[in-house]
Amino acid sequence: MILTITMNPSVDISYPLNKLIINDINRVSNVKKTAGGKGLNVTRGIKFSNISVLASGIIGGTTGNYIQKQLDEDNIDYDFYITKQESRNCIAILHEGNQTEILESGPVLDSQDANLFLKHYQTLLEKADLVTISGSLPQGFPIDFYVSLIEQADRYQTPVLLDSSGKMLHATLISEHKPYLIKPNKEELKQVIQMDIDDSDNSSLIKALNHPLLNDIPFIIISLGKKGAFARCHDQFYQVTIPKINVVNPVGSGDVTLAGLAVSLHEGESIDGMLKRAMTMGMLNTMESQTGFVNMSNYDQYYQQVKVKKYINHKVN
Repeated sequence: MILTITMNPSVDISYPLNKLIINDINRVSNVKKTAGGKGLNVTRGIKFSNISVLASGIIGGTTGNYIQKQLDEDNIDYDFYITKQESRNCIAILHEGNQTEILESGPVLDSQDANLFLKHYQTLLEKADLVTISGSLPQGFPIDFYVSLIEQADRYQTPVLLDSSGKMLHATLISEHKPYLIKPNKEELKQVIQMDIDDSDNSSLIKALNHPLLNDIPFIIISLGKKGAFARCHDQFYQVTIPKINVVNPVGSGDVTLAGLAVSLHEGESIDGMLKRAMTMGMLNTMESQTGFVNMSNYDQYYQQVKVKKYINHKVN
């Protein structure tokens, strides 16, 4: 079973408008509300692959109840820590080809909530084969809280796939408790290692992935958008290219990519297979209007179009 952690879930609300009129009334008829948060998008991606998955994190209030109701409708298993604080809403206004987002910060929690969640998390680890952790932390939690989650998973020898950024990612990289896999984009990695990265120059990418902060992390996949990805898997480097596709909604594609990585590692697939699966899942999400959704009937077609090149002594094999 794969355990997905979303520490700051939300109800994602989409308001499509032909035109956003400032300082006036804007009426919306086609409103979409979904249980959101990066980790829940990962959960859906795993669910589409027919792998056993359990969602967890912290929710509360009427918004938290709505999140559970939506997961019930999607037949997704969950076991959250429930707080008295209200979970957040995140609003996306789609207008004139643009997306304007209004994101609530979410509940302000304290050390007691952090400790109680750690106890809850430990009970879930007893039945998890692999853990994914995605997104931001609730206000009031220490920046290095993910280190605590990884440390507990280490006790069970359970690998952790981490999709985070900024100070939260940096805290894990300087810790002795490392994630098994990270999936930053170029800008997120650049911010952490404080190094310029030229994504059109593979030697620059290799140099970045060899940064001392990244030592002891077996799998590092750099997302490069339409250019695909570049990866270091153990001590080998891989360039992954993807076909040109019709992008409908890119939101959540990185999360579904992580779902593909999690499924492949859970199933013991080859590195080539893992990278191809991950990029295919991300592409399929991008081609749909609904965030965190993939049409698996298109999977084989696009899987065959993903190309993986391995580097030996920094030369393409």
